[in-house]
Amino acid sequence: MKYASFIIIAFATLIVACESSQQKPAKASQSNAGAKIKPTKTANKVTIADVEHGIREYIDRQTAAADGYLDIQKDTFDLHLKLVRVHTEYLSVLSPNEFFACVDLATASGDVYDVDFFLQGSKDSMTVTRTDVHKLNGRPYYTWKQRPDKTWYTVPVARSSNRLLGVIEGTDRFTFTYEVQLPEINGTAAIWLPVAGSDQYQTIEIISRQFPDNYQIIKDKEYNNSIFYAKLGPADSRSKIILQYRVTRHEKAPYPDPEGQVTRYLAANSLLPVNTRFRTLAADIIAKRQAASDLEKARALYDYVSDNLRYAKQGTYGTGDANYACDAKSGNCTEFHSLFISLARSAGIPARFAVGAAIP
Repeated sequence: MKYASFIIIAFATLIVACESSQQKPAKASQSNAGAKIKPTKTANKVTIADVEHGIREYIDRQTAAADGYLDIQKDTFDLHLKLVRVHTEYLSVLSPNEFFACVDLATASGDVYDVDFFLQGSKDSMTVTRTDVHKLNGRPYYTWKQRPDKTWYTVPVARSSNRLLGVIEGTDRFTFTYEVQLPEINGTAAIWLPVAGSDQYQTIEIISRQFPDNYQIIKDKEYNNSIFYAKLGPADSRSKIILQYRVTRHEKAPYPDPEGQVTRYLAANSLLPVNTRFRTLAADIIAKRQAASDLEKARALYDYVSDNLRYAKQGTYGTGDANYACDAKSGNCTEFHSLFISLARSAGIPARFAVGAAIP
């Protein structure tokens, strides 16, 4: 049986890079779906900001005429949708007068559709020429594939490989190596490392390990997690701690709702306050979006954090302090997480912090 291999290397403590996933391709021309599409540079002409203005103006115009909703009519279904967000990261200038926009729109019941819009025109006047419903709640109706010449074309889901879809269904197996390089130790030190465990979604087998002599595996009483703990001294300087697992992962389904989970993930702590400040801010964000369902509310809060925080490793970043994130409007992934969690909990939506390699 074949196993893929993954290696995580850290120095003294686990360091997790907070990088965005591989970006969606700059999509294509409004011509036939299988046609070649290659974006053209248009310096000093139409900009990405112009494309955003064009698609927003179109949606505003359409929703104003239809009680705040955008109606999309396809051969097999009609949709009555409200704007969730414009994906500014996917806006594209395809040619001097052809443009692309990807937009999330939601039904009143909370289903989210990813819709691709193709536009033509000029900087000050754009017309939508084609509308394709790409995804429903994250599941695509078609995918995009890149040719060797860097142009893109669509592939029906029925003919798309799992790799193209970006999902693994059923079972996945791989080896995972976690390696820590210890620094120079002049006195005494201590180290704590998470140890992966089996649960309903994964089976973990430790196939090799390299530990200092003086170590313990301790249990977290609240969450029942296993933790490697060791006291270190000068003799441990520059040595390595290595854990290698064989992992069998099972496709995830929606989490069950065991008693106590909701209360736990609505509670405040010193870094994640649930108070008047965050309740007021969350209520304002939700009201401006006119969000009704919990899904719409959560998406509104997510978009606020994404649009208003800047990823920057400067100042007092990396502490997961929601107040700092709210004030500084910058930080690394922990600040993004913490602000969203405080806003969500303050709006009555359970939220928890999750980071790292997906073998908890």
